[in-house]
Parts: sequence; C-alpha cells; structure tokens
Amino acid sequence: MTRPITAGVDGTEESHAALAWAAREAVRRGRGLRVVHAWRFAPHETVDGDRDTQARWVRKATESAVQEVTERHTGLDVTTEVAEGDAVGTLVAAAAEAELLVLGSRGHGRVVGFLLGSVGQQVIAEAAAPVVLVRSGGRAADEAEGREIVVGQEGDPEDGAAALRFAFETAAARGATLRAVRAWTLPPVFAYSPASLKLLDEAGGPVPYEKKALSEALQPWRERFPQVPVVEHVEMGSAGQVLLDVSARAQLVVVGRRARRTAVGARIGSVAHGVLHHAPCPVAVVPPA
Repeated sequence: MTRPITAGVDGTEESHAALAWAAREAVRRGRGLRVVHAWRFAPHETVDGDRDTQARWVRKATESAVQEVTERHTGLDVTTEVAEGDAVGTLVAAAAEAELLVLGSRGHGRVVGFLLGSVGQQVIAEAAAPVVLVRSGGRAADEAEGREIVVGQEGDPEDGAAALRFAFETAAARGATLRAVRAWTLPPVFAYSPASLKLLDEAGGPVPYEKKALSEALQPWRERFPQVPVVEHVEMGSAGQVLLDVSARAQLVVVGRRARRTAVGARIGSVAHGVLHHAPCPVAVVPPA
C-alpha cells in the first residue's frame, strides 16, 4: 500500500505552512495527502462554546484549509481526519501509516496548540516516519531557486543510512543538489584508543580520515541515485553549528534522530534540537531504519 504524506494541522499560520509544504511534496512524490487535526475540548473562559460548538469550529477550520490545498493542486487525493484526544498519540499513530509527517514548527491555536513545548519533541522522538518541521513564511519559490538539500552524516559509514536515503530521495524528487555535511572536532588525546590512532595514522590525519568516512557513507546512495549532484562538505566544528551555517542556502535540512527517554518523556538529540530551533528552512528529522 502506498503511504500518504501526512500533515498535522491546528489552525495556526505555522500549520497552514506545513499543510502547503506537505501538499507540494505529495504532488512531487506522487502520493496522497492525509490531513490530521488533533484537538481537545477547552472549557475555559477564554474559549467560547461547548464541546459540540468547538468541534464544529475545528471541522470548519480544517475543511477550509483543505479546500485551499485542493483548489491549488487539482487532482491531489486528499483525506481528512479530525480527532478529539491526545495529540501526541494521534500524530504518532498517523506517522506509523505515513511516508512522512509534516508539522508546523511553532504556534498554538485558540482551541489547541499541539506543537508547544515537549509535545512536539515527543512526536518527533516517537514517530516511526520522518517528521518535517515547517516554519510560517516559507515560499514554494524557495524550493525552485537552486537551493540545496543539506544532510548531516556522522559516525561510521553505515550510520545514518535512513537520513541519507531520505535526503537522496528528496533531492531526486526535486531535482536538487545534495550537500552532505560531516563535522568533526578533536577530542582530548586521552580519548583516542590505539585502534583509532592507527586508523588516523593510516588515513594521513583527521581531515583525510573524515573525508574518507563521508565518501564511504555516500557511495551506495550515489550509485542508487546517480542523477543527484552531490557536494561533500567536511568541516571542523560542532555538527549543529556547521549545519546551521550551511542552512542559509538550503531548502531543507535533514538530520538523523537520536531519541532518548527521560523522567519527563522522550527527548531528541542535541544536534536535531538545535537545528530545529534555529534553521531558517524546513527541517526533516529521520528515525533510524
């Protein structure tokens, strides 16, 4: 079964931008679009109406947003789900059936704001599919002006294969150049093992070693997607900062997910967290395969 591109909406400007991005991506990939609105009844003085009234508001707002998409993309197969209940559970369940899940990166609505604080992080940390976070103000033109797909790679060549695959697939669908970034720092001398010192010596130093590691990680994907132009970018510095530095000319930044459990819930890795908060373009967080 072909999985849809799924967009989570909540009536905010950010979620409208996410829906527009998801629709364009569905058209590019030849997928259907699924629109999910998770909401909770808000019996507060600042929100008028009983549960049925608020439910009508949510359905009407969702239908209006979907109508804009269908008018812009005639022929796009769109399904809609409005669900009252836990936002994290609803969105994680939707991601399990999706090619990717697209959300607004900030914002809260008058009735519900499911992307604030730890909730958005929990969805990213638990989703089985890639999650793309989109800020308001994004333009379709940004995806057609030669901007790159940027992907971070770290660790051994086989690490981060899921993120690389997603990045290459996206670059191929958009006819874009892919910039693969590997950042590195020098650890304290005592942190090197004899084996790692031997590898560095054989490579001729840390820079040739890092370049070789990146090249080896990219090789199977370059063979699979020969039409995608690739720039190999190796730079000394923290991974988060290097990715942010190159994101100014990117249409999408792709990072792998390193989620962990804490006493207060799931948390994503520091690199993904930093890029999500500061990158000017959409960011895709890809779970391990």
